[in-house]
Amino acid sequence: MAGGEGKAAVPLLEKKPEVYFDGCPGCAMDRRKAENPGIPYVLFFHMWIINLVTCMPLSSLFPYLYFMIRDFHIAKRVEDIGFYAGFVGASYMLGRTLTSIIWGILADRIGRKPVIVITICSMLVFNTLFGLSVHYWMAIATRFFLGFLHGSLGTIRAYAVEVSTSWAVALIIGPAIGGYLAQPAEKYPKWFPMNSLFGRFPYFLPSLCLSVFYFVILISSIWLPETLHMHKLEKREDQPADSPIAYLSNSEDSVKQHITSTWSLFKNWPLMSSIVLFCIACFDDMAYTEMFPLWAESNKKYGGLSFSTKDVGSIFVVTGSSILLYQTFVYPRIIKVLGLISTCRVAAILSMVLLLTYPSMANFSRSWLYCAVNIASLLKNNCIVTIVTCSFILQNNSVPQDQRATANGISTTLMSLSKTFAPAGAGIMFSWAQKHQHAFLFPGDQILFFLLAMVVFLEFIWTFKPFLAMAKESSSSSCH
Repeated sequence: MAGGEGKAAVPLLEKKPEVYFDGCPGCAMDRRKAENPGIPYVLFFHMWIINLVTCMPLSSLFPYLYFMIRDFHIAKRVEDIGFYAGFVGASYMLGRTLTSIIWGILADRIGRKPVIVITICSMLVFNTLFGLSVHYWMAIATRFFLGFLHGSLGTIRAYAVEVSTSWAVALIIGPAIGGYLAQPAEKYPKWFPMNSLFGRFPYFLPSLCLSVFYFVILISSIWLPETLHMHKLEKREDQPADSPIAYLSNSEDSVKQHITSTWSLFKNWPLMSSIVLFCIACFDDMAYTEMFPLWAESNKKYGGLSFSTKDVGSIFVVTGSSILLYQTFVYPRIIKVLGLISTCRVAAILSMVLLLTYPSMANFSRSWLYCAVNIASLLKNNCIVTIVTCSFILQNNSVPQDQRATANGISTTLMSLSKTFAPAGAGIMFSWAQKHQHAFLFPGDQILFFLLAMVVFLEFIWTFKPFLAMAKESSSSSCH
């Protein structure tokens, strides 16, 4: 501080004073952090749980979507089920694409906590309505509004580790709830008679269980602290140049520079090329997640496996458990040995080989089939996770710290857009493949997995120059 002491006594890099404003939740949070410098494990766990519940609506649907579309009687033929299922999956991502940037702006204006509360409330309402859907249009509408009012994804993105692990846990819990609790009157007739509510609405029970979970999390949000600073800073003419208020008000002048620098991100090719890789990998992930249960649950005479919702739910549980263990223990060691780029390439090659083996699994016996599908699904999903995580790291290495939030907003919007087209395209191609079981080239489901392998091949090609550029600070630790 420049007080009565001489200027020579002022350190070259002077630490600015901490100023807290009464009534500002952001300042209150900063004060608590200053008074308790330790890691806020309780807050981290709370955010982890919130992100977990916001991920589950997407993952819980797929084990029973095939049968839900069948029971709507919207498809004139069995082969058309995949066509209509694709648009149910796409409606959620379309809604999220349209509002992801708006929710980010609102979070910076009204606060993070209100956006999270609005998201959980909307999930509670529209997830319940989705379970009560008796018409195709109602399922489409409720899924769309689930995505449209899903504003917490960008808000929670700052907690990078919690986001990745909670997504893996959501991939365990969500499909388990959907797979084991859908059609309860058929699976557990002693507990749920056909003339009961759950007999009339066979897909309401998994939605109800999730909604109860959402309600508990909504109540817990009362104790969620706000981190947004909500005070105006004004610089007066009589304010000393080195005063706290002047210092903070001068920082507001950097906002205009930040807005201008946002446009420079689009000229940052290392960032944009890593975002493109991320979007291709997310397209691959969403298309596979949509296509796999449709293929597994379709009849064997159409090239499927004739699995039940419980079978598919169990496979997703095994896969999600493996992802959690892989991200925690295996992935960091692979990165240390191979580097980011080489790890991506190995994962892409393995993923392509796996996809080309899927159609032949329909010829296995029941016992060998279930084992083979679990292993293939486990390896395939971990390959996707590898590429997605590597692209995250490349994005962060391509921008300075103060631009990462904006870069993440661009990435999230483009990712949601790619995931909008993926389920619709996968559903259309699945329906087409089921109608062409005896085609001369790539008959039946062979064309599905071949096209998906071509998407992965594009991921592999994109890891080479000049498509993928590396930031200077990260290129030394990555293999080209």
